[in-house]
Amino acid sequence: MAYIICEPCIGVKDASCVEVCPVDCIYEGEDQYYIHPEECIDCGACEPVCPVEAIFYEEDVPEQWEDFIRKNQEFFGL
Repeated sequence: MAYIICEPCIGVKDASCVEVCPVDCIYEGEDQYYIHPEECIDCGACEPVCPVEAIFYEEDVPEQWEDFIRKNQEFFGL
């Protein structure tokens, strides 16, 4: 399991999450940031600093944004 960045990040890309990540597992995509599921240590540091509340633990992703789980995996070729 890992954290997933969802739709509210699109067009915002604040980067607060990148700054606090202790393992540098957050990568910038064309329209949003992505968390590498194999590098993420599930520390949760990114979640509270997101100004648009776009970051969720994979099991807690709201139903309307569940397609972002697949989008995240595809971004990393998983």
